[in-house]
Amino acid sequence: MVVRERFEQELKEIQAQFVEIASSSIHALKIAFDALLEQDLEKSLKILEDDLIINRLEEEINDRVILMIAKQQPVATDLRRLMVLVKAASDMERVGDYAVNIAKETIRLGKEPLIFPTTNLQTMCQKTVEMLESIIKAFTEEDTVSAKEIAELDDYVDDLYGATVTLLLRAGADNPTHIHQITHLTFVCRYLERSADHATNIAEHLFYLIKGKHYELNN
Repeated sequence: MVVRERFEQELKEIQAQFVEIASSSIHALKIAFDALLEQDLEKSLKILEDDLIINRLEEEINDRVILMIAKQQPVATDLRRLMVLVKAASDMERVGDYAVNIAKETIRLGKEPLIFPTTNLQTMCQKTVEMLESIIKAFTEEDTVSAKEIAELDDYVDDLYGATVTLLLRAGADNPTHIHQITHLTFVCRYLERSADHATNIAEHLFYLIKGKHYELNN
């Protein structure tokens, strides 16, 4: 196999690993939130265990990219592609971390009945997952038009985050005996909002890959 063919094959394998880490992290986020609603502590503990797989995937992607750079000394365009994959994998690993954080909040809440309506939180999770799934598709297809549209959805999540936190703080003031629960739900809200931010980050990475310039898609 000639050098270029070997490079292309290794690049495809790394791209496949990126899709794997993305799928695993999004799945973890969905399951972690379901466990919160169901107050399923066993499911939450499983999220913590499975995070090791996501972490190992990111490490493997990083190691393979370093080896490719060292051995094959890629040209500028190829180097940019490799670095973008490393950054995008890091973003998805962070989403996996937020899934772990939500699982931990569920464990801390235990079986205490939830007094706060979860409608806004469910909408935030649904929209965040939608953004992440869509941006991975746009990223793999190198579709900058879709990527820009997905990044713009972050404003909706940000607005919902602000409104929900306001309601949570009000609920805490009205129900001081439940401040413990309100605090944990506020953290969950924050983890969902941050996960949506990583979808925007990946959209920006894609623009850098295609355009060779850095763009801020959601100021």
